[in-house]
Amino acid sequence: MNNIYNVEIPADSEVILGILNNSDSVLKKLYLAYFPMILQLVLNNNGDEDDAKDIYQEAIIVLYNKVKRGDFELSAKLKTYIYSICRRLWLKRLKQMNRYGGDIKDFEDRFTVEEEVERHQERDLQLSKMADALQLLGEPCKTIMEDFYMNNRSMQEICERFGYTNADNAKTQKYKCLQRLKKLFFQQN
Repeated sequence: MNNIYNVEIPADSEVILGILNNSDSVLKKLYLAYFPMILQLVLNNNGDEDDAKDIYQEAIIVLYNKVKRGDFELSAKLKTYIYSICRRLWLKRLKQMNRYGGDIKDFEDRFTVEEEVERHQERDLQLSKMADALQLLGEPCKTIMEDFYMNNRSMQEICERFGYTNADNAKTQKYKCLQRLKKLFFQQN
């Protein structure tokens, strides 16, 4: 995957493994991948390119040290995590230099790492509850739901697979299955 600066953005897992394995090439990719975003943040908020380089270097060191300690768990996108660290570091630096005007212009919509983690945890919980409800659903409803919603099969394909007389009958059955799935989902604590 490339960003607008045509730099290869490594996968988050590749970065973590690269740090653990002391990979210079992964660190180099990491430096190139997200620096433009941090440069924009700093330039938009009373800083220059040297400030951006310093802040980015500090953020990478924070990430590096946390990964090397061995207890680092990435529960948000690495890009969000790095942006959040840089944003906090830059706010701190602005306050120290008495250049902080009480507001910071973000390069992009952002969430703090904590908000991002909370969102991911809630989504994971909901997905887990949905998977549990799907298991309780039984056949043929479980397969119909998976075929339609996960495998993007058409009602005609489902009709033929399950031997319904027409696609409307398959659609009616899918609706009944969906109602049962919702009931099972909301019955869980």
